[in-house]
Amino acid sequence: MRAITITRYGEPDVLQLTDAPVPEPGPGQVRVAVKAAGVNPIDWKIRSGAMAEVRPVDFPHILGLELAGVVDAVGEGAGFAVGDEVFGWSETGTYAEYALASTVIRKPAGFSWAEAAALPITGETALRVLGELEVKPGETVVIHGASGQVGRIATQAAVALGATVIGLAGASSLDEVKALGAVPVQYGDGWVPRVRSAAPDGVDAVFDAAGFGVLGDSVELLGSPDRLITIADPAAYAQGLKFSAGGEETQAVLEDLVARGLKLKLGSSYALADAASAHRESATGHAGGKITLTFG
Repeated sequence: MRAITITRYGEPDVLQLTDAPVPEPGPGQVRVAVKAAGVNPIDWKIRSGAMAEVRPVDFPHILGLELAGVVDAVGEGAGFAVGDEVFGWSETGTYAEYALASTVIRKPAGFSWAEAAALPITGETALRVLGELEVKPGETVVIHGASGQVGRIATQAAVALGATVIGLAGASSLDEVKALGAVPVQYGDGWVPRVRSAAPDGVDAVFDAAGFGVLGDSVELLGSPDRLITIADPAAYAQGLKFSAGGEETQAVLEDLVARGLKLKLGSSYALADAASAHRESATGHAGGKITLTFG
């Protein structure tokens, strides 16, 4: 099969299109003919070696965690049949024509391949942090990066819970944030008084999905660090604030995401051979939507 592999850490040019063995499913696994794969920051952080101490890989390594595709072979007890359309997480890397997976569910008919492949990590992260923040109906939550991939899902989910969302975003994205049900506020200098004006009774929780150096001001806004969580600013560790990392990859999480009807915004779609370009765009932080690799 064709696959994008790395044989060392480095810049995007270490991503090479190669021939790799087709994997065989074990008990509880399915082999998926991949139709789309999600591209995430963790992919290029692994590729660069930035995650080598906490998430080392053996070379050659196939990157990619999320997939959507068609079941091609079934291991004992997997609970699927050849031909089933599925999406979820893979154990063997999704930048490949075939991948093994044990944590997948059937793809809803209304989802495109790219939409399904883009949802697991983004959706799980958003719901996990809202749960950790214990957001409740009637509360007010500030979401930094509300127009981004995780922020968009978190905004929809918090609004559906009955919370008031103050969504911070760039000027060009404020209308999008408003359409998600949030009160849009422009980020940048002066964001704290703008939030206070939008929420005169105060805020209950802050979710930083952007990482723009807002932690100190967010603590001031809350009056306490207790209900502040970031997924994007490693300065949290030095400041004794909570950084949420590491998700719960389960079929129940995928089913919950589908049941809630949460939608993300797709960005660029690249062919498998153009994975390096996908990584370059993702690393800019200005993709404008979830990047995917799509297969013909």
